[in-house]
Amino acid sequence: MLDTTLPQDSKQALLIGRLWAPGLGPVVTAVTPQDVFDLSGLASTCSALLELPDVANRVRAWIDDGRASRLAHTAQALANSTEPQRQSEQPWFMAPCDLQAIKASGVTFVASMLERVIEEQARGDASKAEAVRQAVVAVIGDNLRSVKPGSPESAKLKEVLLAQGMWSQYLEVGIGPDAEIFTKSQPMSAIGTGALAGIHPGSQWNNPEPEVVLAVNSRGEVVGASLGNDVNLRDFEGRSALLLGKAKDNNASCAIGPFIRLFDEHFGIDDVRQCELSLKVQGPEGFVMQGSSSLSQISRDPLDLVGQAMGPCHQYPDGMMLFLGTMFAPTQDRHGPGQGFTHVVGDVVSVSTPQLGTLSNTITTSDQAAPWTYGINALMRDLARRGLLA
Repeated sequence: MLDTTLPQDSKQALLIGRLWAPGLGPVVTAVTPQDVFDLSGLASTCSALLELPDVANRVRAWIDDGRASRLAHTAQALANSTEPQRQSEQPWFMAPCDLQAIKASGVTFVASMLERVIEEQARGDASKAEAVRQAVVAVIGDNLRSVKPGSPESAKLKEVLLAQGMWSQYLEVGIGPDAEIFTKSQPMSAIGTGALAGIHPGSQWNNPEPEVVLAVNSRGEVVGASLGNDVNLRDFEGRSALLLGKAKDNNASCAIGPFIRLFDEHFGIDDVRQCELSLKVQGPEGFVMQGSSSLSQISRDPLDLVGQAMGPCHQYPDGMMLFLGTMFAPTQDRHGPGQGFTHVVGDVVSVSTPQLGTLSNTITTSDQAAPWTYGINALMRDLARRGLLA
C-alpha cells in the first residue's frame, strides 16, 4: 500500500498531510516514506502553513533541524486510514487540507464538456444518453479542442450553434470567456485516502471524476498540488443545472489526498500541466473500468482557472483547494447495453499519477458514510487545548 500511495519519487517529494492523532486531534504533518513528522510548531493548520513565505524550504529546514518530532510510521498510518477497518485508537490520515475553501472548475476538457451537453439533452436519463450522444456529435462534432475559450473563433462557433439550436450552458462555460467555478464542498468536510466516499442514495446515474487539485494560499499563489475525486451525480445535474449543489456537495462526496505535494525544485506548475491521471474502478461483482485524463489537453491553463476563482472580485483569506476538472467521462456499459456507467456500493476507486501518488476510496451512500461532525469549532477547541492558538 505504501508503494502505491506515495509518489514514485517519494524520497525527494515534499509531502504535507494531516494526521488524526488520538488525544490530540488533527495534526499538520510532513510525510516521508518512513515517518510522519509533527509540524505544529511551524503552523497549527494546513491553511496557515501554506501562508508561510518560501514554505517548501521552511518545512525542509524544520525537519532537517530536528524540530519536527515523529508522530507515526507512514506505513502504519496509511494502513489504518482504510474504512471501515480503521482503529480509532491508532493514528490515520485525513484529507490534507483544513480551513481552505474547496472550489472546483467544471467543463475544462472537451470530452467532459460534450458529456455535460449530453446530460442536459437527456434530462438526466442514462437510458437516453447514447442516442443523444450520437445526435450531439453529429451536429457539433468532437473536435472542439482547438477552440480557445473566449477567443473570436469561439464567439463565431457560438453563433453557428445558436442558429442550429444546439447552444448549451455547458458550451457557454466550456468555450466562452468565463470558466465555471463552483463550491464543491465546505472547509473541513473533505475525506482523505482510504475513507468511504458517498453518493446520494437517490442517484441512479453517477460517476467518479479524477482531478488534480491545486493548493492555493490567500495571495493567489499556487504552492502545491494533490489529487481529488469530485464525485458527481449525473442524473441530478442533468435534470437541472440548478441542482448542481445537490449533485456535488453531499456527505463524503469530496475526496482529496493522499497528500499535498509542495512546489519546489523537483515539482512545480509545469509538472502539473503535464500530469497524466489514471482512474481505476473495481466493482464488488468483478466489474473493472479504467481510464485516463491528461492535463495537457485542458482547455484553460491551471493558472487562468486560479485567476478566475480568486482575485480582486473574490478573496479567500484561508486559501483554497481548486479542482481543475476532468476529461474523463465514463460511458462503459455496466448494467446493460446503452446504460453507460454508474457506481454501485463497494466500488473501489483509485485516482493516481506518478508524481502525486494514489488516492483510493470505497463507495458507499452518503447516508451510510461516517457523518461529518468535526468542524472548525472542534478544531479551534483542540488547538486551544494544545496551546497552539496565539
